[in-house]
Amino acid sequence: MRLVDTTKLLELQNKPSNVRNICIVAHVDHGKTTLADSLISSNGIISQRMSGKLRYMDSRPDEQERGITMKSSSISLYHVLEKEEYLVNLIDSPGHIDFSSEVSTAVRLCDGAIVVVDVVEGVCPQTKLALKQAYSENIKAVLVLNKIDRLILEMKMNALDAYIHISQVLEQVNAIMGELFASDVLKTEENMIDKKQQDDISAKVQSEDNNYYDWTSALEDADDSTLYFSPEQGNVVFASAIDGWGFSIHTFAKLFSNKLGVKEEILKKVLWGDFYLNPKTKRFMKGAQEKAKKPLFVQVIFDNLWNVYETIVMRNEKDKVPVICEKLNIKLTTRDLRHTDSRVQLQSLMMQWLPLSTVVLNMVCKMLPSPKEILPERVEKLMCSPIRDFDSYSLETKNLKDDFLACDSSEDRPVIIFVSKMFSVDKNVLPENKPKALTLEEMAARRERARQIRQEKNATDLETTHENETKLENDSIEKCVEDEIEKENKDQPAFIAFARIFSGKIKKGSTIYVLGPKHDPNKILNLIDLKIDANKKLKDLQSDEHITIAQVKSLYILMGRELEEIDEGVAGNIIGIGGLDEYVLKTATLSSTIACPAFCEIQYAAVPILRVAVEPAYPSQLPQLVKGLKLLNQSDPCVQVLLQESGEHVLVTAGEVHLQRCLEDLKNIYAKIPLSVSEPIVPFRETIVDPPKIDMANEEIDSQNINKGNDISDPYIIMYTSNKQSKIKIKAKPLPKEITALLEKSTDLLKAISQHIKSLQGVSKNDNLENKLDKMQLNGTKNSLSERMLKLIEIFKSELQTICSKLGPEWENVVEQIWSVGPRNCGPNLLLNQTNDYKTKFLLHEKEIKEDPRFEYEGSFVNGFQLATLAGPLCEEPMMGVAFCVDEWTLEKNEQDDVNHTFGPLSGQIISAVKEACRRAFQTQPQRLMAAMYSCDIVVDQKVLGE
Repeated sequence: MRLVDTTKLLELQNKPSNVRNICIVAHVDHGKTTLADSLISSNGIISQRMSGKLRYMDSRPDEQERGITMKSSSISLYHVLEKEEYLVNLIDSPGHIDFSSEVSTAVRLCDGAIVVVDVVEGVCPQTKLALKQAYSENIKAVLVLNKIDRLILEMKMNALDAYIHISQVLEQVNAIMGELFASDVLKTEENMIDKKQQDDISAKVQSEDNNYYDWTSALEDADDSTLYFSPEQGNVVFASAIDGWGFSIHTFAKLFSNKLGVKEEILKKVLWGDFYLNPKTKRFMKGAQEKAKKPLFVQVIFDNLWNVYETIVMRNEKDKVPVICEKLNIKLTTRDLRHTDSRVQLQSLMMQWLPLSTVVLNMVCKMLPSPKEILPERVEKLMCSPIRDFDSYSLETKNLKDDFLACDSSEDRPVIIFVSKMFSVDKNVLPENKPKALTLEEMAARRERARQIRQEKNATDLETTHENETKLENDSIEKCVEDEIEKENKDQPAFIAFARIFSGKIKKGSTIYVLGPKHDPNKILNLIDLKIDANKKLKDLQSDEHITIAQVKSLYILMGRELEEIDEGVAGNIIGIGGLDEYVLKTATLSSTIACPAFCEIQYAAVPILRVAVEPAYPSQLPQLVKGLKLLNQSDPCVQVLLQESGEHVLVTAGEVHLQRCLEDLKNIYAKIPLSVSEPIVPFRETIVDPPKIDMANEEIDSQNINKGNDISDPYIIMYTSNKQSKIKIKAKPLPKEITALLEKSTDLLKAISQHIKSLQGVSKNDNLENKLDKMQLNGTKNSLSERMLKLIEIFKSELQTICSKLGPEWENVVEQIWSVGPRNCGPNLLLNQTNDYKTKFLLHEKEIKEDPRFEYEGSFVNGFQLATLAGPLCEEPMMGVAFCVDEWTLEKNEQDDVNHTFGPLSGQIISAVKEACRRAFQTQPQRLMAAMYSCDIVVDQKVLGE
């Protein structure tokens, strides 16, 4: 039975300083869901005996079958610490690499994280990833060292060996934290130095000494006192979630302070580390390892723990169980004492002696921050992307930072909410659709109504009945049609937004702006005649529109498998929002002001790579499949749905387990039809290589061509538009690996530069170009780029120039020649401008735009290149590592032909011509298909090496 009802939870929601938003992260099978069960049992939602067996947060059937978590889910828990009441919003997240996107969506909403590590397996790949995700989002973490029972029962370690092993695991975790911290400090310091140098240059006071900097001082000065996991600080819990027990150093310091006659504060400092108890002097001494003494931690804690396990489980001495209970002041039921399974007896005893839920929730409430303690650095990270300056925003937008930090739900505060994902639930599960118990008054009213209907029916004569027969038949047909429509709507799942309120208060029935991921407040606030159509939905928006107005239909407290309906949500809480399924695709920002920027994009660790083609078993059911794929795309943050030119529907997922889950959902929930699925494949990349110099007989090919008098074919392709007004001369050549790697690393920057160029092209079609540029703000102030962007561009240019200088004269001028990158304006292919009479502007942002009739069609030229690199000629897969060199581009525009549109608009002809020219130039070179490589680190114990 639940300890508290919804009313109490709502009351606690209004005290943000007593709210804790946390998630549990770990490698797969390290015990996250078992730990979550234990915490949930503390609220009486499930029985303590069922924790670890029920897996309450795994509500899906396939999660229960496989024994792994696939979807992150939230629950609100009540906890009391030192007479202070707390509300803990707990999110259980998956540990499997295929579902790492779910971890990213969970971490974004939280202020703290519980990192769980299996002490036997130690630090695993997903542990490193979870720590990195938590650190990158600026959230504080605490550590649970789980499965200590395995050291006793499986590994057969003694208490001292277990202590040494656990110390090593703790060091591994802290080493990762130290790595993350060092790289972050050095990066921040570098930015500060650059800024200082720019200020010095502007003031003309820079001296030679300022060019030298001692990097070690940055790390020495940085405060890392709260960074590491240290048992004496109280941010580490030693536990066995399956047996339901856990403790921290503080737990035993409290238990033994009276017995040992030592102050609790002193015990907290000496219980962990190289301390031992001198039996003669009765004092704690340092140097246990040096003097071959048992550390105090082993002597006081682990020895007692090992004795309990050995007595009850390993030796099965049932007669000693009551004696142990008496010493520990624990009362076991007669049923537990008579139980034949010794492990059940142990669990009952340990749950009372060292309850896991109490120690973990105490640690969460003490060590992890409340929503009111959000860091200013985190707010800036949420409000702007890594390549953008926070100072580049308008004053109205920058003032919102204070609202984030205040975390206030007053009426005058703007509403700021982030939706990290959309999740689907059966409509029958929604509280408003559940049957409600009738009151005595309602039951009496129904009886009265039924009596009246019977009287009316008896009073009607036979003639009236006969006349109404035809009418009833028509009504029944109409009712059947209505029932069919209602059933179809009822079968479709409802979508709930998984959201966190950062500021303000949201009420049921209120209207709010839905800001898409590409929303830029600087552009919107500069528009004088801005009008937002309240009737528009996501599907109705144009490519340059990113704002809709939605009505909040329902609000929910998330309770694991259930939802509790509420009338309002306040700042600092994680809630569910209904009625946004037609306004939000995957993520969105909700706000009462359009000055609020879209939250920066969530960085997913896994990229969708495994693809299958799906089609309905019966062709007539294609509409259901299309609808089902749209719903699946909306409900899963890491799935992609593509429609090929051939009409084939392709599903792209993160891995095999993720693919199986998506197909099951499609069959059973979204499309509800039998499917025909192709064999899974991983995507290829199309590329070209240098022509071979030696044939299969190890003879030089060039000398053979010279001897036979053969001419080497011209690599250039000449292509004309259909109306012969434009001529394009282009060739393809392989891009060196170093340049390809740099392009892949700099995708965010390249995308931002391309967006800047497009904006310039968009306003260039009018005569008053200069006037328009003055009004524009392109990721900075006015028509200039922000300082941060300029700095990143300079770094990219210098890196590229360094690489090119080592590659020979052929690549010397690449920095000046870059016209575009593709596909999608951020890929690993280059379009190089090697023409003599036309200059382009990509990395050379300081260039002035000169009048040229070809400038109007530059966007069309680049679009042709983008289409060509997106789908190559071999198997319609994206290209990789190809440079297209444009040697000539002429344009002899005939206004009359352009008006008549004999061959269509010239812009469309240029797109087609460039695309075809790129594909043909690609085919003149030796072509190759690149397959994805699977890299895997296998870590094993030294004992099994060579077996």
